Order: sequence, then structure tokens, then C-alpha cells
Amino acid sequence: MKLATLLRRAALPALLSATAWLAPMAHAETITMASTTSTEQSGLFSHLLPAFKKATGTDIKVVAQGTGQALDMARRGDADVLFVHDQAAEEKFVAEGYSKKRYPVMYNDFVLIGPADDPAGVKSDDIVAALSKLAQQNASFISRGDKSGTHAAELRFWKSAGVDDMGKGYKACGCGMGPALNMASSTGAYVLSDRGTWLSFKNPGNLKILVEGDKRLFNQYGVMVVNPEKFPHVKAKEAQQFVDWVTSPAGQDTIASYEVNGQQLFFPNADK
Repeated sequence: MKLATLLRRAALPALLSATAWLAPMAHAETITMASTTSTEQSGLFSHLLPAFKKATGTDIKVVAQGTGQALDMARRGDADVLFVHDQAAEEKFVAEGYSKKRYPVMYNDFVLIGPADDPAGVKSDDIVAALSKLAQQNASFISRGDKSGTHAAELRFWKSAGVDDMGKGYKACGCGMGPALNMASSTGAYVLSDRGTWLSFKNPGNLKILVEGDKRLFNQYGVMVVNPEKFPHVKAKEAQQFVDWVTSPAGQDTIASYEVNGQQLFFPNADK
């Protein structure tokens, strides 16, 4: 028998073994998640998604943007699952038939950040009174202005304060939470943030939390599978697998275990 034939036969078992080992990798599914900048920039997904992949083998590609933009992306059929934080908008999304069910998954809260010396004198536990003062004094305020869940909450708070004109210091950046905080830090402005992104923020400068503890600052997150009846290409099975996992004890424990500088950033409440 020729040497080349012997070598080919000797190599065949190793080749078959390698092919069998690689086969599951080649067929691993990847789903697209439309989510918020707060879940991305807080570092939560870097902690959460590897645990999901380890449990299921499924990869998740995250497109982080404002909640409004994430919902619009899903309305076009460009996402398989949503992870966002504007409950009224999420319920409307379900009512329109773009998802069959919304699942609560976790919460944190919003905080009003501002210069440590608080020139507008807003420090309190009343977000409505604080915003009213900011408008009256034309204080510098950075709004995300991006249809995000944080922006939607901010607009609700201005409305509750009876404010139509936010003052000459109001600037909308049309940007994510991290860039908005950077702008506030560099200009000494006030800004509304989710607590998770603030705790993860690396450039606080002279900023600190000035308003917290108001029950109106509660910030609920939800997850939804995009309806495959509207978009047959949606990977609904894998998307539901993520929803089931993140609302299970394993997923909820993973969320609870995420900390920055010893502080828990998100609080699971899927069973509430």
C-alpha cells in the first residue's frame, strides 16, 4: 500500500473527530436583541449574556439605542427580542400585535445628577419640584432627546411639574446615556440618568446625585419576543428561550449578582 494512502487513512479518524466537535459550533444560533444604552453601557450585558450562552449555546447580538428606536427597529422586523424600559410604550407595542406578551424582568431607578455645589438648589427627594426649579432658573440641563426610556421618563416629569418651557439652559443631545453624562460632566450641567449607568460612569467630574428616592423615579425593564406571525423570519424559538431564561431563577440570580464597586445595579422582579 502506498505511503500517501496510509497517511490519509491514519488521518481520517482525527479529521472525523474534529468535524464532530466543530459541528455544534457551526450550527450555533445567533439572535438579535434591540435594547437600551443603559443595559449596554452599565455593563450588565457583558455579565448577563455570557451566562445565557453558557446555559443554552445561543449567541445574542445587541443593538443598543434608545427604547423608542429599539421599538421602531422591532416594528420593522429587524430584531428577534426586545429588552427595554418604557412600560407604556411596551404595552402599546403588544397591543399593536408586534409581540404577544411583555414580561417584567428587573428594575432600578432614575436619579437627577448635577454639580456638587448644586447652584439651582434642587437637592431633595422630589423630582418634580427639582425640575421646576431648574426651569425657573434657566439652569444648564442635558436631555438625551433620543426617544429613549430615560427621555420618556424625563418628559413625564417635566409635564408633572407643569413646565412647558424648560429654560434657556436646556439642551437635547440626541445621544445615549454615557455621552449625555459626559456632556453634563464637562459643562457642569444637570442630567437625568438611570442609576446603573451612573454607577458605571468613569468620568463623573464634579457631578453627584442630587435627587433620588422619589417613587416616581422607579424604572422598570421588560422583555418581549417579536411576533413571528408578523415577521416569519424572526427566530422566535431562540428569542423565547432567552425570555424564559432571563425570567427564570438562574437568569434573575445572574442579574442580582451584577455589581459595580460593591453596589447592585439592577434588581430582578420577574415574579412580581
